Amino acid sequence: MTEPNTELSMFERIGGADVIDRLVENFYARMDTLPEARTVRDMHDSDLGPIAKVLKRYLSEWTGGPKLYSVEKGHPRLRQRHLGFSIGPAERDAWLLCMRGALDDEIADVKAKEELFATIAKLADWMRNQAGNPHDARAARN
Repeated sequence: MTEPNTELSMFERIGGADVIDRLVENFYARMDTLPEARTVRDMHDSDLGPIAKVLKRYLSEWTGGPKLYSVEKGHPRLRQRHLGFSIGPAERDAWLLCMRGALDDEIADVKAKEELFATIAKLADWMRNQAGNPHDARAARN
C-alpha cells in the first residue's frame, strides 16, 4: 500500500483563493501608485479590473489551484501574448518591484513566499522581448 501524497500545492501553502485575490489587488495598487512602475502601468488600460481578473485566474492555476485560466484562455503562451509590449530589464524590474511588495504584504509563509518569488522572477525574466535578451540568443543557437 502506498502513502497518499500529502504535499501541499503552492496555492494551498500561500492561503488559497483569498490570498491570490489580495495579492493581485495589492500588485495592481502598487503598479497604479509607484513612480518606478509608471512604464509598466502605461502598458495597461485605464481600468485594471479586467486584467486583474485574468491574473487572478492565471495565478490560481499556476500555483496549483483550480484550473480557472486555461479553460477560458487555453495555453498561457505568456510571451506570445505580450509581444505587443516592449519588455526589457527596466520593465521586468518594475513589474517585479510591484509583485515583490505585494508578496511581502500578503503571504505569511516566508519559505513559500521566497520560492514563489524566485519562480516568478524567472518567468518575468523570460518575458523580456527586447534586443539582447539572452533567452533569444539561446534559442537562436539551438
